Amino acid sequence: MHKRLLFLFLLSIPVLVKAQDHGFKLGNTTLAELQMTSYALDSTAHAVVLNEFGDTWISEEGDLDLKHDYKVRIKILDKQGLDQANFAIPVRKSGGKLESISQVEGITFNIENDRITQTKFDGKTYTETKSKYYDLIKFTLPNVKVGSVIEVKYQLQSPFKYNFRRWEFQSDIPKMYSEYWAKIPGNYTYNITLTSFYPLVKKESELIKDCFSVGGGKADCARYKNAMKNVPAFIEEDYMTARSNYLAALNFELAEVQSFNGTRTRYTKEWKDADHEMRIEPKFGLQLKRGKEVFKEHLENLLNTTPDTLQRAQGVYNFVKNWFRWNEVYGCFSEIGIKKASDAKTGNVADINLALTAALQYAGLPAIPVILSTRQNGYPIEVHPVISDFNYVVAQVKIKNNVYQLDATDPNLPFGMLPIHCLNGKGRAIPTKGDSYWTELKPIDKRRQVSLLNLTLQPDGHFTGNLSLTASGYEAMENRKHINAYSSQAEYTKELGNKWHDAQINQHTIQNLKDLDKPLIQAMDIEISGFDNLNKNQFLLDPFFIDRWEKNPFTAAERLYPVDLGTAMEQLFTLTINYPQDFETVNLPPAVAITLPNNGGKFLFQASNIGNRLSLSSLMVLNKPLYSPEEYHYLKEFFNKVVQANQQQVLFQKKGAPTTSLK
Repeated sequence: MHKRLLFLFLLSIPVLVKAQDHGFKLGNTTLAELQMTSYALDSTAHAVVLNEFGDTWISEEGDLDLKHDYKVRIKILDKQGLDQANFAIPVRKSGGKLESISQVEGITFNIENDRITQTKFDGKTYTETKSKYYDLIKFTLPNVKVGSVIEVKYQLQSPFKYNFRRWEFQSDIPKMYSEYWAKIPGNYTYNITLTSFYPLVKKESELIKDCFSVGGGKADCARYKNAMKNVPAFIEEDYMTARSNYLAALNFELAEVQSFNGTRTRYTKEWKDADHEMRIEPKFGLQLKRGKEVFKEHLENLLNTTPDTLQRAQGVYNFVKNWFRWNEVYGCFSEIGIKKASDAKTGNVADINLALTAALQYAGLPAIPVILSTRQNGYPIEVHPVISDFNYVVAQVKIKNNVYQLDATDPNLPFGMLPIHCLNGKGRAIPTKGDSYWTELKPIDKRRQVSLLNLTLQPDGHFTGNLSLTASGYEAMENRKHINAYSSQAEYTKELGNKWHDAQINQHTIQNLKDLDKPLIQAMDIEISGFDNLNKNQFLLDPFFIDRWEKNPFTAAERLYPVDLGTAMEQLFTLTINYPQDFETVNLPPAVAITLPNNGGKFLFQASNIGNRLSLSSLMVLNKPLYSPEEYHYLKEFFNKVVQANQQQVLFQKKGAPTTSLK
């Protein structure tokens, strides 16, 4: 999955050299930059970073906070680039500590009356509270227009040194040059990694003697200098996991600090250390010990009457899943505790799934928690434990040599199915005893939809018939969730009619809405108005009005990261139309057959006419949840064919009538 990513450890021994100037000079924009109308390497760019520089170090004053100087010069190329003048700087807060921004400066450069003019920012910022973990410091530069060059600089001060300062060489707009310096005292040890598809044009280090002095002790510093040039904009497409997995960036993780009195504090531990800490953690391991009997009185009858271990596990799972209502908060640590969450019948992910794990253990089943990072949170580091990488926990139980992974936060999830947002590579299973281990997070089913539409063309031009929709696997789960969001089935049916425009739905039935282990089946009678542009001799039908691929989800010229669907996919649609003897079909859509390499999938589309019956079928199969970047162009062309076929319409006209264009 990561074979094209570049991970570099930048812990080389620095050489002693003289310090250099800190990046580019502000206020030095050129006439050529102001006269730029496009970016040669990306004609679609709305703006481009001309130069960017960051410098981070640990202060010798007070609480030894981290300090980070940042400056950037940006060219505005069109109206869509004007939002680059709106800055929103995230500042963290936790445990009574918070980051701060100071020394904010900004200038807007324009050409007015054949002269370069400057408009200075007044320095006024405002704070927007986003969550209990971070705020945004916001400001907007003045007099920004198409063609402007803008410059900004500021200093950030942070009490959070664990991740030093992540530097992103890539963003939503291209960067012509981006450089980052990091000055780290010798008594601080960081693991430093680069994630990138693009090479560094600068990778230097230097030794600065006696640069860090605290309480009489002194340490040399290593200054690391890294730069990239001509970095393209990061384009997010459908079916990708977190952008942090692929964005060109330099990452830091504090491994150890040696105090001047000789003591060492290790931050990067081995898994055996993390296992012990998790087992004695009040919001994790201790919750499992305390929560085993929380549901004792509710489960006693089930346990006494269900000797089969799989049925017992299913019963416990269904009870816990229906007992709680998830508060939509992620986390691998309990927020209010299993007991309080049980009383309130609500809680975060850990409150619910640790309760599930404890209940399964009380039922005599070998259940253990599995911590994981969701798809939008990024991949966790595997070589050593970084618990902050994880933001979710599920239960895992082994029964009769089968391993089941369980999430009780969604009432629409059947036993053994994880939600799509959990399908993100591997999770870390933490047993009560013994070593923790990595476990695959795999879908137990595909996403499958079968649509059968049978119609009869009536003499007055409208169609009548019936429609059957059968969903299974992840498609059924998501459909149930969608249907249950409505206050009544009648409201849902009305929404379908509105979605399908000219369709009138009658006798709508839904089977297995509550039986999660069976396919979800919808059946209905349907009437569709034939569109003929006031020409009574012709009728036009859009066969894909139920559901279609409106556009290709893959539009980039190339894609350097995988296409991650989460699950395999299968969609089958068949249409049968009986029509009067005095009508005929005109110009049936051509057949399409395309396959993906390595048995990756297929798309088959065919329309045929026998007597007065039209038959149309469309089958799309994607056999894999994950496609490599090398397979991207095949997948892109595959969906071009799918979209083209989904735009086809069927024309009926009276025999002998002249063919006219319908729009």
